[in-house]
Amino acid sequence: MKHKVAIVDDHTLLSQAIGNLVDGFKDFETEGIFKNGLDVIKSLRSQKTKPAIILMDVKMPVMGGIEATNIISGEFPEIKVLALSVEEDERTILSMLRAGAKGYLSKDIKKDVLYRALTETLTEGFYHTQNVSDLLMDNLNADYNPNDLNEKEIEFIQLACSDMTYKEIAEKMCVSPKTVDNYREASFKKLGAKNRVGMVLTALKNKIFKID
Repeated sequence: MKHKVAIVDDHTLLSQAIGNLVDGFKDFETEGIFKNGLDVIKSLRSQKTKPAIILMDVKMPVMGGIEATNIISGEFPEIKVLALSVEEDERTILSMLRAGAKGYLSKDIKKDVLYRALTETLTEGFYHTQNVSDLLMDNLNADYNPNDLNEKEIEFIQLACSDMTYKEIAEKMCVSPKTVDNYREASFKKLGAKNRVGMVLTALKNKIFKID
């Protein structure tokens, strides 16, 4: 039995090319190509489409990938969303992860990497391509101990999992920007992360922050 994959992208030629790659895998097949997030959500709600994985573009007309992923994660938690985008800025990646995406893939992904991403998303629950990982995060610390963090650092990490700026976090915590800088540096060190994306991934993995 093949696992079904839906593709959501407003670029027709690209989505068809991705569909052809998926159909070439022995244990995956394309089930639906959609031009935006709203179209795939309508299909899911009508039960016309029942994919195991959705490859989701980020920037699309009508409804983008972040909003669509947030809705799908709430209404169809059994479906795993993988972002597939040319966008590699920190804020966009954070927003997709926070919305519930299980991985973030670049559109220049190779065939064998796409296959590995689909397979590991089903078996492990998430996948990130090496180039995005190298660009935005250090290796996660497998020996992380929640007792290493104090109460204020945990509060900071939870706020940092949102799309708030560090200045807004300082205002929310009623502390100075310098104090927030200290929380950030301490959190990075204790979680084995070099940047905000790495910190957020670790927070999600270790349930310091949970997606609503």
